Amino acid sequence: MNHIGEIRTVGVPVSDQDRALAFYTGTLGFEVQLDVPLPQFGGRWLVVVPSGGDPGRVGIALVPAGEGNPVGVDTGIRMASPDAKAAHQHFMAAGVETDELLEWPGIPPMFSLRDPDGNRLYVSGV
Repeated sequence: MNHIGEIRTVGVPVSDQDRALAFYTGTLGFEVQLDVPLPQFGGRWLVVVPSGGDPGRVGIALVPAGEGNPVGVDTGIRMASPDAKAAHQHFMAAGVETDELLEWPGIPPMFSLRDPDGNRLYVSGV
């Protein structure tokens, strides 16, 4: 029997939820899915999702960092872009810490970037 039906959120540790929210919405173009106080969690439950997508899309929970949950991690999160080359140029121009654009025949272009806390995210073409 399958007891798990979907992935809802992936947590990314952040040192400042407001700064992270500004980056993920203002720079990456995500939208807020949920933002509610959660004092017992040390902040709030803050989830962002890519804009304009499927209502069931997986969100990124911007969770307060702490002991055992440090910032500056390789999140393993792979995001898709209809034009990875243009996205790469956009993020570099916006001052985002962005690695080189990788291109191989038959494989969509891809690159990685880091949020203000140094958390690594990946972008690839579709």
